[in-house]
Amino acid sequence: MTAGGRDGGGDPSPAKTVAVEELRSQLAELEDTVDDPEERREVEQAISLLERLPGGADGADLIRKFTRRDIAEGFVGAILISLPMLVEDGVFEIAEVFLARPALLVLNVCFVFAVTAGLLYFADFRDVQITRPIFGIIPRRFTAVLVIAFVTATFTMTLWGRLDGWSDPVVALARISVVWTLCAFGAALGDLLPGESSAKDINDELDDLGERIGIGDREGRF
Repeated sequence: MTAGGRDGGGDPSPAKTVAVEELRSQLAELEDTVDDPEERREVEQAISLLERLPGGADGADLIRKFTRRDIAEGFVGAILISLPMLVEDGVFEIAEVFLARPALLVLNVCFVFAVTAGLLYFADFRDVQITRPIFGIIPRRFTAVLVIAFVTATFTMTLWGRLDGWSDPVVALARISVVWTLCAFGAALGDLLPGESSAKDINDELDDLGERIGIGDREGRF
């Protein structure tokens, strides 16, 4: 979404808004074709500046980068939201239903995917843009939120002895899937609510690391 800015106390003209949007689109295309990390950062800075111009998106609500801080915020959100479920025996009951009716487990997974995507890209919390997707098609923030949620659910359930020592992996995974549902929602909210991080994009950090160890390659970016 694009939030209208102010120009002399009024809304920007449609022509200015279109011009800003066209320029932003061209810069985004340029960002995808730039190989050098330093040049990519310069393009990102130009886009960030453009977003703050009248007719551009509201910089306070726009999220383009994905950073290590976002990952940490996702973990915190997942833990805070899922903590009440870790001490509830209702997790066991729901897991038994999933085991008895696998179709419901599949439906729950689809539900988690749909609601997580809705929170990230369609709910009116932030303007989250898909940038630098994995393999060019997989949204990295969406993927990271789901993985963070699953890792958090697995770790906390194991740590608090809610999986019976993994004596039955199938039962353990069914129980994890219940807590994973809440963890995914918490991770998405924990990532979004603080806004865009000022830290360096994780792709740029990986590029810098690759250059230092001599294996930097644009094709290998996360």
